[in-house]
Amino acid sequence: MAQETITYDIFPNGLGFYANCDGQHVGEITFVRVGIDKMIIDRTSVTEKYQRAHVGLNLVRCAANLARNQHRKVITMCPFAAAMFSRYPEFDDVRFLHTR
Repeated sequence: MAQETITYDIFPNGLGFYANCDGQHVGEITFVRVGIDKMIIDRTSVTEKYQRAHVGLNLVRCAANLARNQHRKVITMCPFAAAMFSRYPEFDDVRFLHTR
């Protein structure tokens, strides 16, 4: 079985990212911008087949990298994104409230 390549692209409206594998939509993350310096991640979803392939974590990374580039802090209303922000210190620099 060949290695599957997963790509991550921003939505045309700039309010989320989607993951594709061989032309198939396998996950997405959505967020809203709040003011000039914050964003709220409100939803992350990944198809069952790809839930153990780190697609969700990589979608959170995409949103966090965008926040860094836009000098924003992230509020995680999505339970999955909140869990990733709690588990991985790589997100500490964009976390709106440090609760560690």
